[in-house]
Parts: sequence; structure tokens; C-alpha cells
Amino acid sequence: MKVGVIGLGDIAQKAYLPVFATLPDTELHLQTRTAATLARVAEAHRVPAERTHTDLEGLLAQRPDAAFVHASTSAHPEIVTRLLEAGVPTYVDKPLAYELHESVRLVELAEERGVSLAVGFNRRLAPGYAQCAEHPRDLILMQKNRVGLPEDPRTFVLDDFIHVVDTLRFLAPGEIDHVDVRTRSAEGLLHHVVLQLSGEGFTAIGTMNRMSGSTEEILEVSGRDTKRQVLNLADIVDHKGQPSVRRRGDWVPVARQRGIEQAVTGFLDAVRAGKPLSARDALATHALCERIVRAAVEQAS
Repeated sequence: MKVGVIGLGDIAQKAYLPVFATLPDTELHLQTRTAATLARVAEAHRVPAERTHTDLEGLLAQRPDAAFVHASTSAHPEIVTRLLEAGVPTYVDKPLAYELHESVRLVELAEERGVSLAVGFNRRLAPGYAQCAEHPRDLILMQKNRVGLPEDPRTFVLDDFIHVVDTLRFLAPGEIDHVDVRTRSAEGLLHHVVLQLSGEGFTAIGTMNRMSGSTEEILEVSGRDTKRQVLNLADIVDHKGQPSVRRRGDWVPVARQRGIEQAVTGFLDAVRAGKPLSARDALATHALCERIVRAAVEQAS
């Protein structure tokens, strides 16, 4: 199976390429415009020079069976368009695009061409978070914080807070009928955002503070007098009277703990089986992110 990897930045090198290296019957093709990076990464992963490409045309000429896009978000629309038009099943790091109309166009193009398109919301497949989907969850609380990183609202939301938005949507036990957004901005930069989603019998609250003093990610789901916490995607604490802690095994790969390994293998298995994949649900997350961006801009004015 020929698999193209487009964009060789930190995410590709740290998270995805180590997974590809373990997969049998996979012929990896690498593409980036930076020749030095291409040579270095290819050597590290023993990819021969004839399977490296400095432009997308060279990769497409090899007729890949699937492609993974890890280029910068601003490059996604052009790259994904060309892959879909070439009929290549495509997996894209979140988000599809910074602008909602571009995300809509890509999803519609994939559907028109009958080509699989998937967005990398790996937290849905992370073991700790997937287990929370089996837990009572009248109340869902998630926070994802960083240190000293206030950001332009669109970049803040689409490149980072989108994980919180999608996780809340994934864990919501029913239809969401109310959305509330509260933000704080200063000098054009978004500092924090609080999102509340609710429906019949449940409330989900997600927060991100880019000026929090700590880099952390905490998820809590509770209901029926029980609670489960997941700390930094690694430790799981169940509360039912006396707390009990389950820590990530010492030999569990980080990519598996974060759901990236499962996302890769699931996508490739679907391609092999000829099973079509749709990004229509991912588009709903993008639409909600657009609503948050607009709220942040309005509240800052």
C-alpha cells in the first residue's frame, strides 16, 4: 500500500511517522518542499530517495493509495483539493481549513468525487477518552491550558481549542440545543474561552486559558454519583466513594495513548476495505468553531 505523507513538521515526525514505521506492507512516500528536512527525515526512517518528493506532483505521479496531510493549516485547502481531485483517500490534521467556507467546500468535493476524507480528531480514539463515552456523563468538564500563548482568535480556536470542541461534541450524550460562549481578549489576542453546550439532562463545559501558568489537559465526566477524570490523556481516576487511579503503562506508546495509532490504522484499514469515510461530522465541529471565533471577535470589540 503506497501511503503519502505530506508535510514533515513536528507532528508528523513525533506522532505519525513512528506509527507508519511499525506497519507491515506499507510503502511510505514523503513530500515536503524543504529538501534538507526531506533528506534528514527520509534517512531517519529508511525511506529511499526515489520515494521522496519536493512537490505534490511528484508524489501524485506515484499513484498513492492514501495520503496523510500534516502541512500547515493555511496550505490544507490547496493540498486536499488536489488529492481529492486525484481520487486519493485523504486524512488531514485538524482543522480542514481556517475558514468555514473552505472546509464546507472540501467536504462537498470529497462527497461529489466519492473519495474518503477524514479529519484527525485523535482524542475520540484515545483510550482514556473513549472509555469516558461509556461512563455516565450528566456533566462533562474539559480544560486544555497553555502558558504565555495568547493568540489571534481564529488561530487559537481552529488550531487548538478545536480539540476541546470536538471532544465535548463526541461525549455529549444527547442532542445539543444550547450554546454559550464567553471569552477574554486583550490587544487583539484571545486569552481564554469558555464554551457551554447543553441538552436534555446534560451540560458540557470546555475551557482553554492560554495564560494559565500551566500546560495541562483535564477531562471529567460525572453522573449517577460517579466521576471519571482523565489527566493529560494518561492517568485515569475513578471516583465512587474512594478514588482509584490507573496510570498509563510504562511501555504503552504515546501515539497509542493519544489515539494517533488507532486513527492511522483505522483510516488505512478502511481504505484497504474500500469503506468510504465522510468528514461530515467533523464539519459540524468546524461550524461550531466558527461560531466561537465570531463570538470572540464580537466580545472583544
